[in-house]
Amino acid sequence: MTARRPSLAVVGATGAIGGVMLQILSQHADVWGEVGLVASPRSAGRKLTVRGEEIEVLALTEDVFDGVDVAVFLVPDEISARWAPVAASKGAVVVDDSAVFRMADDVPLVVPEINSRAARIRPRGIVASPSCTTLSLIVAVGALHAEFGLRELTVSSYQAVSGEGRGGVAALREEMAQVAGTELGTHPGDVRRALGTSVDTPFAAPVALNVVPWAGTDAGDGWSSEERAIRDESRKILGLPDLKVAATCVYVPVVSTHSMSVHATFENEVEVDRAHEILATAPGVVLFDDPAAGDFPTPSDVVGTDPTWVGRVRRSLDDPYALDMFLCGDNLRKGAALNVAQIAETVAAEFPGV
Repeated sequence: MTARRPSLAVVGATGAIGGVMLQILSQHADVWGEVGLVASPRSAGRKLTVRGEEIEVLALTEDVFDGVDVAVFLVPDEISARWAPVAASKGAVVVDDSAVFRMADDVPLVVPEINSRAARIRPRGIVASPSCTTLSLIVAVGALHAEFGLRELTVSSYQAVSGEGRGGVAALREEMAQVAGTELGTHPGDVRRALGTSVDTPFAAPVALNVVPWAGTDAGDGWSSEERAIRDESRKILGLPDLKVAATCVYVPVVSTHSMSVHATFENEVEVDRAHEILATAPGVVLFDDPAAGDFPTPSDVVGTDPTWVGRVRRSLDDPYALDMFLCGDNLRKGAALNVAQIAETVAAEFPGV
């Protein structure tokens, strides 16, 4: 077999996550041959820089997948649902960031630090990447599970507005501009009344001077889709179909980087010193935990970095089998583009030229 480096197509190259992906492709070891950039017809013809080279963006059609070995999809659900099977039918291995295929029995859901081998078995030619909320959590919790045996998770997320794409960021910035320098936030409903309908927002309530305890869509019985995703995806990734998970997802006025408060209960008794050792050496994790010295992760410190940062690690006061901790992870990097890139690189390693 002739050695060659595989070709790559980036679908959604002009979006927020696509922009991060292009940075990663330029920063990581170059395992790719030809790289093609694909987006909607309105973005076709634009030129973007990848690996120091200007590449013209192509419109999304069936023909763009001819000869492509790996196609990463960084697009909304409806685009992935239509076009990912097309790319797979053309012979490309698809790595998809949408929610469409995550829970399909015949599509592996992969976090390379935890279950990279799962990416090898792909009967539909598709590998899924988890949601940004799950990815902010799972590399740290997965490392602890390997040692102590995870039994239950209780999670509260503090999610950045970029989880709603560029529209979420634009809404927060516009709201902040309108409330800055005012006395708003001191009377019931004054922020909502002041903003009225002047801001085009994807959120159920103002995010400026506020938090919004709803992320995603209605999943029934009072749960949001993001909350159900943390439960369902964690079960699938860790191979724990009966894992008990309770999650509450909240948007906060942060541009990028999700934070999470985690209460994890294990089968075996835990010790903080051993948990520190595990987290300090776990791939994709940075331990930053000395609260007396002011050392703990915050979104403004973690944004733009690749790992999940972990701090405030402590044993439960009332349960020697439980740990509490605080995590931060950039939702556009490990929470989206980076995990997709890592999966794609895992697939690329199957080619004899890599």
